[in-house]
Order: sequence, then structure tokens, then C-alpha cells
Amino acid sequence: MIRQLKTFTLRLIAGANVVTVVLMLMVGYSGHLNPDAHPMLSNANLFFPVFMIVNFAFLVFWLLFKWRWVLIPLAGYVICYVPMRQYTPFNISRDTPRDAIKILSYNVHGFSGLNSTDGTPRRLLSYIAVQDADIVCLQEAHLSPYQAMVDSILGELYPHQEIVRAAEGGDCVAVLSKYPILRKERIEYPSRGNLSAAFYLKLPTDTLLVINNHLETTGLSPEDRSQFKSLVKGELRDKQVVEETSKLLIYKLAEATAKRAPQARAVADYIKAHQGKPMIVCGDFNDGPQSYSLRTVAEGLTDCYVASANGPGISYNRNGFFVRIDHILCSDDLVPYNCRVDRKIKDSDHYPIICWVKRSVEP
Repeated sequence: MIRQLKTFTLRLIAGANVVTVVLMLMVGYSGHLNPDAHPMLSNANLFFPVFMIVNFAFLVFWLLFKWRWVLIPLAGYVICYVPMRQYTPFNISRDTPRDAIKILSYNVHGFSGLNSTDGTPRRLLSYIAVQDADIVCLQEAHLSPYQAMVDSILGELYPHQEIVRAAEGGDCVAVLSKYPILRKERIEYPSRGNLSAAFYLKLPTDTLLVINNHLETTGLSPEDRSQFKSLVKGELRDKQVVEETSKLLIYKLAEATAKRAPQARAVADYIKAHQGKPMIVCGDFNDGPQSYSLRTVAEGLTDCYVASANGPGISYNRNGFFVRIDHILCSDDLVPYNCRVDRKIKDSDHYPIICWVKRSVEP
């Protein structure tokens, strides 16, 4: 009787493991769904790390109690290799060539900081100066209130600075460059406050197209974000509260995802219209590594983080969004090196993402 009960229990757990693997696979590829038609389901990839962890717990369990059945979670990781690599890549570190171009992309939260302390703008600007990147792409870059400070700290390092504002006001993106900026233009798409802009930089041997993006925000209030964090961490105990919170958050996230979809397609169309040019596409996508938005924009490009970084690279540092929503992409004539998310500075709600790129064949 005890043996039968043990066998039944193990089979029940095995069934749960199989279900977890199937859900992990579906969630990992949910970014292939068009948010116009499936706005809620296309957001499921946000929960991919949860299923990765649960599957790992099953792996440990089978190692301890029935090692032959460890094939179930291992098979799960194998069939989910692509979304797993997108979420948390592992690469062999390579030496960065001395003549590689250093790119820094950073949502600076309007330079106001999370606590609006007087020293925040100076700390952020000083951080940018210390990084000494060749090209700096900023989102929520409201420079004008701090222009004197910007000129004092960054003026000599970055003699070429350009800002593009959203069509209806609100956000602005900026590029600070050691190279001359030949021209700039906003990429047209529907948004009340977000934007993408193209900047053409004159390099010593070529012209580099840099597309700086700040796609539609999630639309979550600080209270919503706090509730999301509690939900992900399992801190909400009341079943009704969990259900109501889940529905509200899913609705708001789905609404924002549906707005980002045409924005991503507009950026992708601009990229296709300028194929053949060396280009960098970066910024705050407000969407994870398996999302429809990133997949759409990244078609034909190299995801610098996936190609050269290690680990999940979580770039949003508030409220339980355990994904990378800041990205750097490059054209296939550029080779990325040692991309990373720098988690040392916490004055914005984002961490900066940094990468080096070098032409694969000099023109």
C-alpha cells in the first residue's frame, strides 16, 4: 500500500513537471503572438523566469528522490533553449578590441532620481563621464533644466549633443557623441509621450545610424508596480485580492503591449528602409527579451546582450519586473563585445546597459 502510494505521488509530481515544461515552452514563445490580436497572452513571457525556477526545483527533487526522472526537467530546458538563451545567455568572454566603439544606453528618469535629491543629476552626469563611452543614448533625457551642469561635466567629453522630443510633448531622447552628428529625425508612430529617433553619426571611415528608443510605458502607477512585485513574490495571501490584482495588472500590461506593437513595427520599417548601413538600435523598450516588440525590431539585427553577455541582465530595478527591458542591437556588419547591465548605480529606476562594437570588415 505504501509503495503504491509512493508510486502514485511520484507520477503525480511527474505530471506536474510535464505541465510546467509545457507552460514554460508556451510562455517562452508567447512573444510570437501579435499583441493586436492577443494583447494579454503576448505578455505571458514576463512569467518565464518563474517557470524556469519551478522547473529547476523539479530537477533538484528528481536528483534527490528519483534521479532517472531528472530527464523531464532537463528535456524542458533543452526544448526551451531559445527563450532561455534570450532571457539568460551565457557566452565566453572575449577581449574587447582597442578600437571598438563603446555604447552606453541609459534611461535617466529625467535626471530627477527616485527620491528627487539635489545631488542626483550630478551623480548621473558624473557616472556618464566616468564611463567615457563613445556614444551615449539617453531616454527620459530632460537636459534643459540641467544644461549648465551638463556642459560643465560632459561638454568637453561630448562636443556633439542632440535631443529629439516627442511629437505631443512629454519624453525626449538624446545622443551625446564624440563623433559629429550629421542629422536627426523622429520616427513617426502613434504615442502621446514616447518616441524613437534616428541620429546619423560621422565616424572616421563611415556613417553610423543610431536609433534611440523609448517605447510605450507600462502605464502602471507606483501602487500597481508595488502590487505586481508582491504578486510575483507570492506575498498576497487573500485569494480575492490576488485575483483582482492579477486582472488589473494583466489588463494594463496588455493595453501597453498593444500600443507598443505598432511602434515596434514603425521602427522595424525604418530599419528595413536603411538596410546596408551600419547601425545601432538601443534604448528602453519597456518589453522583455522574448517580447513581440523586441523580436519585431530585432529582425535582421544582432541582440548584443544575447550574443556577448552573461546572466539575465535585469535592467529595471523596481517592483518585481525581473526582466531586461533595455536593449542594444546592432547590424550584422558590427560585432558586439562584452555587453553588460551595470547594476552599481541606482539613481534611476533603470540600470544602464553598455556594449562595445567593432566593424567586422572595415569599409
